[in-house]
Amino acid sequence: MNPETNRVEYKQQLIDDFEKEAVAFLNYHEGGIVYVGIDKTGKVIGVSDIDGDMLKIKDRLKNNIMPSCMGLFDISAESIESKDVIKITFASGTEKPYYIKKLGMSEKGTFIRVGTAAEPMPVRMIESLFAKRTRNSIGKIKSPNQHLTFEQLKIYYEGANKTLNQQFASNLELLTEDGQYNYVAYLLADVNGTSIKVAKYDGLDRVDLTENNEYGIARL
Repeated sequence: MNPETNRVEYKQQLIDDFEKEAVAFLNYHEGGIVYVGIDKTGKVIGVSDIDGDMLKIKDRLKNNIMPSCMGLFDISAESIESKDVIKITFASGTEKPYYIKKLGMSEKGTFIRVGTAAEPMPVRMIESLFAKRTRNSIGKIKSPNQHLTFEQLKIYYEGANKTLNQQFASNLELLTEDGQYNYVAYLLADVNGTSIKVAKYDGLDRVDLTENNEYGIARL
């Protein structure tokens, strides 16, 4: 077999770090392929229980990775050098960053393919991808109220020596594809049914609450 590449990973057997490789390919812009039953040198070892391992792989991908990656992978059995191996093909996911569920969306649970290795994703990249995913998501949701006003937003812009022209809704991406106000517009409008609660803790264990405020009290 050819050596590993940026898009091909070999696993001699199904081991604990399988999800790590899966997440790295889901986050990689080209996706990738994992072979189970081939060692790091490219030597074909084979898989003894191919049907059982294929079921385990599907179950682990379904339950151990967030967001859901169902529909983004294909599992198949192949015969190489007269030995059974498993081929898992991953597409590049559309809801990046993907991460290992039990480890969370952090450097410990989020990975990206770098060369022939799955490397921890830097915090800045995690935050950037998550912000983009969230923005794209609520940008596609139609506002429950289409009679929105933006006087407070205009005042904010005037305070910054800027003006909102007639195309501001389009320029600020406040419209769905069919030209309706989206949920971003709803959150920025003068009146909506949503408020934001912010909690501040002393330390990282979320035990000692030092501040608990609510902003933008909902007005219906």
